[in-house]
Amino acid sequence: MLTDPILRSKVDALWDKLWSGGLPNPSDVIEQLSFLLFLKRLDEKEQDHERAARLRGEKFKPIFPDPTLRWSHWTQLPAGEALKFVKEKVFTFIKTLGGEGGAFAEHMANAEFKISKPSVLIEACKALDDMQISAQNQDVQGDIFEYVLSKLNTAGQGGQFRTPRHIIRMMVKLVDPRPRERICDPAAGTCGFLVNAYQHILETHTRPDVLTYDEEGWPHFLVGDQLTKEEHEFLQTQALTGYDSDSGMVMLRIGAMNLMLHGIERPNFHWTDTLSKAFNEERRYDVVLANPPFKGAIDAADVNPTLPSKVKKTEILFLHLFLRLLENGGRAAVIVPDGVLFGSNKAHVEIRKKLIEENRLDGVISMPSGVFRPYAGVSTAVLVFTKGGTTERIWFYDMEHDGFSLDDKRQKMPESDIPDLLECWQHRHDVKFSQKRTQRLAELQAQIAPLKSDRLQHHAIIHRLKFEEVVASDGDADAARMAREKAENELADLQAHIAPLEKEINQLGRQFWVTKDQVRANKYDLSASRYRQIEQEEVFYEKTDMTLDRMRQLEAAAERDIVVLEEMLTKP
Repeated sequence: MLTDPILRSKVDALWDKLWSGGLPNPSDVIEQLSFLLFLKRLDEKEQDHERAARLRGEKFKPIFPDPTLRWSHWTQLPAGEALKFVKEKVFTFIKTLGGEGGAFAEHMANAEFKISKPSVLIEACKALDDMQISAQNQDVQGDIFEYVLSKLNTAGQGGQFRTPRHIIRMMVKLVDPRPRERICDPAAGTCGFLVNAYQHILETHTRPDVLTYDEEGWPHFLVGDQLTKEEHEFLQTQALTGYDSDSGMVMLRIGAMNLMLHGIERPNFHWTDTLSKAFNEERRYDVVLANPPFKGAIDAADVNPTLPSKVKKTEILFLHLFLRLLENGGRAAVIVPDGVLFGSNKAHVEIRKKLIEENRLDGVISMPSGVFRPYAGVSTAVLVFTKGGTTERIWFYDMEHDGFSLDDKRQKMPESDIPDLLECWQHRHDVKFSQKRTQRLAELQAQIAPLKSDRLQHHAIIHRLKFEEVVASDGDADAARMAREKAENELADLQAHIAPLEKEINQLGRQFWVTKDQVRANKYDLSASRYRQIEQEEVFYEKTDMTLDRMRQLEAAAERDIVVLEEMLTKP
């Protein structure tokens, strides 16, 4: 989510430069922009490594065999010379990164540097420098790609769009990947899940005195100093695997570059349609993290025979695939559209039954419908499950706020349920934690009960005063109005006291447990709204006899007014 309006305007200007500078194909704009971003970030990464080696007193091992290949050097050359140098030297060099035979070299083999105008290259480089991407303390590179994709008006078609990084980070924390575990995303896109899983393992195995966190809570100095040499090696070479079926190669290159820029030197990221007959991996991974496409056409004739042959919905096919890929005891956190939770057709019911009866469904997190705006307003959920095992009861969390506005602008907001969600998940089996929340809920309900009763009384008073104000004579109307306004002010003050109590009660009620028998009795429906117990607010209604009495008084007042009018009309 590129929420900074200044940065968005700069990306718009850069898009226009590349568009008018000889790149009329939108896919080419994205690809060439990704190459430039990669070259810039690679140089910044080199600078970071230089500083770190100097601070540790270690020998520096450069990425660039020749310092003239670095962004900071060639962007200072005259425009024509810089373009020639990038095409002949720099671009040739980046194709060799990751080693011969690696996935990165494979994806880059046929890549072309298509910027042909020297002035466009230099203007684009200056624009990227002006964005100060490395100073943003967040994955701005991914946000820029997301924003550019949205400009194409194709993002979201086929259900493919980038998962917001705070949602990715939440899901990674839910499954807690560990050293020596094999982690897979079968629909990896820009590899956000793999990058965050890698960072999570480093974060949880870096000494606390080394780690620092920025104002948004994102960790820095992830050195993984508490990992063994063998664990480091495994993390670099075997831990992370991603697949994507982008036929244009753009996403594969972006994903591979994203992995490399975050420290994974030989990305294990390949082109494969993981739903096809050609993909036969089974029981190979310990963790699956994914946000698979929700819709789009599939080649029914090429669907792998291990998957349900009559199912056309990709989200259901992917759930079957995830179970196939996991080892027994393996864990998954995956995003599904809400329809998977309550759909009544055979395919929907069967996959829910399979998750619950043959595996352990650990958690269902209902997310607000705006999480994937501006691409789509579809409501989604996160399913957390373990391959095999037994489901006895299922932990639910009904999320309402994710820290951003739920409209197309997705601006940062103070309300976020994610910290509470993660704390509840971590302590979900802790009896003392549950007792503490239950006790707090009881205290709040005891505090709010008399306030709510007082609120109902004020509604009754205001209702009466409004009536008296209408039927009062001219001399008494002002007094009735003043009394009503006083009561309304008192009601507003009362509501100000009630609101924070209601908010906390609502928060405490977001997490709850549901037994397997309850779910089974409801055709394996996993909708949070079906099971969450919410106290219905008592609404003020005037008693029937009082309403009738007031109607009679109004009728009598109307009759008196008619008599007065008649007298006025009959006077000479």
